[in-house]
Amino acid sequence: MAEKKKKILVVDDSQDMRIILSMRLKINGYDVIIAQDGQEGLDRARADAPDLIILDLMLPKIDGYEVCRMLKFDDKYKNIPVIILSALDQQQDREKAVGSGADAYFIKPFDLELLLNKIRSLIT
Repeated sequence: MAEKKKKILVVDDSQDMRIILSMRLKINGYDVIIAQDGQEGLDRARADAPDLIILDLMLPKIDGYEVCRMLKFDDKYKNIPVIILSALDQQQDREKAVGSGADAYFIKPFDLELLLNKIRSLIT
């Protein structure tokens, strides 16, 4: 029996970023769910229970810190790994993301191979 594809939720307000990530993740064998703002990302995470979430911080409606915090402090979703992808590169941004429960933090522009390696390490 074929192994079920892992589902990754990509939450980013940049259409270009959603397209690039979606294409690369699909090429690497993942199913991809897309959300373009924090509220939609939270709703999709709760509805679809992805295996991993890639989350931007600067989002409309609800920012990425709050989305991460709401999921990580909910027993039903706390074990879903969250990778932050952000243009924010200050140490305080990274610390706030980790404090919100993020499992990894990548600064845009990022190395796609490093991101794919981190995804594999978090969902195997």
